[in-house]
Amino acid sequence: MISIGTYCEVWKAARTFALTPEQQVSPLAARPYDLRHAAVSLWLNAGVAAPDVAERAGHGVDVLLKVYAECIDGGTEIANWRIEDALAA
Repeated sequence: MISIGTYCEVWKAARTFALTPEQQVSPLAARPYDLRHAAVSLWLNAGVAAPDVAERAGHGVDVLLKVYAECIDGGTEIANWRIEDALAA
């Protein structure tokens, strides 16, 4: 069994290796549990309807949008592209 201290040290090293400097100072993947946030945020970012994501994650839509929607990395840029595309159509 791996101790929690060892696990956290490896997680911290992995973040340093895998993330940009801007992402490293953000809360992105700060804890292993944040992978769940990343998955749920990815589904939202991919355009999966909030009620479907909430059901898959075992949450209500209100919890989903309150807790997980803020974890979307790059969400503003994607939203801007979608708005521009809609205005151009």
